[in-house]
Amino acid sequence: MQLQLISIVLILHCMEYTNCQHQDSRHRLNKQGSGVSSQGCQGGCQTCSVYNGCLTCKPKLFIHLERDGMRQIGVCLPSCPNGFYGTRSPDRNDCIKCGSECESCFNRHFCLHCRAGSYLHKGKCMESCPDGLMPSDTKKECVPACPADCDSCQNSDTCTRCAPGHYLLHGQCHPVCPDDFEPNNLMECIPTVHCDVGEWSEWGPCSRSGKTCGFKRGEETRTRKVLQNPSPMGSPCPTTSDKRECFVKRKRCKPKGQRRREKKKHFNLQDKDNGEARRERKREQEKEIIDREASESRNKTEHRRRRDQSRDDGTV
Repeated sequence: MQLQLISIVLILHCMEYTNCQHQDSRHRLNKQGSGVSSQGCQGGCQTCSVYNGCLTCKPKLFIHLERDGMRQIGVCLPSCPNGFYGTRSPDRNDCIKCGSECESCFNRHFCLHCRAGSYLHKGKCMESCPDGLMPSDTKKECVPACPADCDSCQNSDTCTRCAPGHYLLHGQCHPVCPDDFEPNNLMECIPTVHCDVGEWSEWGPCSRSGKTCGFKRGEETRTRKVLQNPSPMGSPCPTTSDKRECFVKRKRCKPKGQRRREKKKHFNLQDKDNGEARRERKREQEKEIIDREASESRNKTEHRRRRDQSRDDGTV
């Protein structure tokens, strides 16, 4: 019985000794893993830890804590990231998180930019602007209401529609459109367009009452085209047709019957020329067919001659 008690005491003592050794080894490992060091630190760290990153930063750098799961890793930055502001002290420079409504801030009580759905006014982010101000979706700020003579506006400097009796130009409202502009049906000022014409054509034949014979004095005409029609208030187009008196050596007009015969003769000659051209084309096509058939016949004859010669020579 006494021997059994001694055995039990020895076993318990051994277990306690083994557990103490294990705890001491784990403590040493943790101490080595999280030990503070100033050797081998990177990224602007002055002192660092393997487990927690930078603990202090070199002068002028801010320390910023980034979350990595359940732990925070320290990094040293020349300026704080968006959503944080920097504070300096003789001991260290820290990045402090802005308020929840700020996208960026100067300090905890003064926002510089607001998150979506809020508008900046005197360093505060508001869901709705105070009286006399309106939200600007472009600036994300509360800005003064529409300028005078505006019926609606994009912001305090840009109108989108003018009050009755005013005309919109480049976001501003005018009682009268400026020079080189004119109003349209949408109460906007648009550029005035002036007429533009091309060059004069050559002078036409000298004629009189549609004839070019039987007179000594007649008229000749030239024209030009309109390249750009004017707007309602633009400069109108100048004349596009010009006439002047002309003189020709007087000659008698041919009788109507003779003119008809000459005209008919002209058409007959034209038809004859067209017929002759068709016949010539037909002759050329027939000649091409004959030449092609003759060439094929010569090729066949030459082929037979070579074949017969090969047979006589006893070759294949």
